[in-house]
Amino acid sequence: MNKLQHNYLEINGIKMHYVTAGQGPLVLFLHGFPEFWYSWRHQLAALADQFTVVAPDQRGYHQTDKPSWGYEIDVLVADVVALIEALGHQQALLVGHDWGGAVAWATAMNYPHRVRRLAILNTPHPVAFAKELRTNRQQQQRSLYMGLFSLPFLPELLLKAGDYALIDLALTSATRPDAFSEDDLDAYKDALSVPGALTAALNWYRAAARGGMQGLTGGKVRRCEVPTCLIWGEDDPYLGVELIEATRPYVTDLMVHRLPGAGHWVQQEAPEEVNRLLGQFFT
Repeated sequence: MNKLQHNYLEINGIKMHYVTAGQGPLVLFLHGFPEFWYSWRHQLAALADQFTVVAPDQRGYHQTDKPSWGYEIDVLVADVVALIEALGHQQALLVGHDWGGAVAWATAMNYPHRVRRLAILNTPHPVAFAKELRTNRQQQQRSLYMGLFSLPFLPELLLKAGDYALIDLALTSATRPDAFSEDDLDAYKDALSVPGALTAALNWYRAAARGGMQGLTGGKVRRCEVPTCLIWGEDDPYLGVELIEATRPYVTDLMVHRLPGAGHWVQQEAPEEVNRLLGQFFT
């Protein structure tokens, strides 16, 4: 079994923490909110026999620097490109979930020569998502928390209350609640408890709210031409399955896998299925 190594790199004005294992083509995993590299623990273990697997704490999270600037999508994409280069690679097989999925979409659209293949988990294409937010009342209701998270001060108070009780609730309300042990929940809360980490994580939402469409795409490119695999837990309470079809017009080469009985935290709720699909797509 490949042992995870913890490392740091100076990239794009910050010190970034990442874990890595294995040898071979680079697979880069991008986590979402309220997570950190640990959300990919099952995938790192499964794919390290064939690939160099790397999972960073993205800007503001856990052990990565938490500057007061740089949470706009174009800066987050620049972090990814700089990380690929700093790791000594020209391209990556890129995997993203939730906010990490948004960054992965934008990276593939704006730097397609850096992304060999793209795997997205429960994250619609950003243009499709923006359209659904304007026209889909159900999705508007599902996404109300995004507006709350973009407010100053209040979301920090709410999320810290009761020893991060809302974080516990969000994770344990997964379709497969046994996906998270007590140790897992403690790990997520410990990561958010690092000084400045919670505010930095929420700054992603605040920057997106300020940026509008540009805040979702990071540039003018609208269509993804990188071969893409979309893996979707069908029971996601935050993103409706209709977003799959809404995504199709914006991707040239799209393969879709729907996983019934799994929800938003799909790589942790259905790790064996996700690992199998990623292995097939990347090899």
